[in-house]
Amino acid sequence: MAKATTIKIKLLSTADTGFFYVTKKNSRTMTEKMVVRKYDPVAKKHVEFKEAKIK
Repeated sequence: MAKATTIKIKLLSTADTGFFYVTKKNSRTMTEKMVVRKYDPVAKKHVEFKEAKIK
């Protein structure tokens, strides 16, 4: 069976609050780690979220 093109990833806050988003990314077109600026409700501001593995 073929490998799936989209994989689920966890976007973990760099503000060390433990807050995270779960999203999908296309592993064939986006080979590098994902870094997105999103809102962290625990820190109550926009911070960078970096890609981490879902365990």
